[in-house]
Amino acid sequence: MFLDSLLGWFSVDMGIDLGTCNTLVCVRGEGIVLNEPSVVAVRRGTNKVLNNGNAVGWAAKEMLGKTPGSISAIRPLKDGVISDFEITEAMLSYFIRKVSTSAAAPPRSPSCPWVTSRSARACAWPATTWTRPSSST
Repeated sequence: MFLDSLLGWFSVDMGIDLGTCNTLVCVRGEGIVLNEPSVVAVRRGTNKVLNNGNAVGWAAKEMLGKTPGSISAIRPLKDGVISDFEITEAMLSYFIRKVSTSAAAPPRSPSCPWVTSRSARACAWPATTWTRPSSST
């Protein structure tokens, strides 16, 4: 309990919205800080992410339809459901590393790997000038 409280002072609270097309990362007090495609470029057969794990998001989307036979640019979510857990884990790891500014304290994210778009908007309210959406959304 004490350790959680202490880490709360140095860590970053973030919410992640895994979407079939795009992934949003929201940081408390800053709003939505990352909006990238949910695409990962991997070596065919091994599912190893290219460029030392950095061929994710925009870099991987540029490869869609242009890759040689040994490389595959894939979307790890199909119809809103995680279809490849290992690739999704690599994608999330990349996005969290990209957003995290401090190596000393890891980010605190929700206990489940995704949150709803409504939760991402709720996290962004204090940091933006958006008006609060109606309760019907």
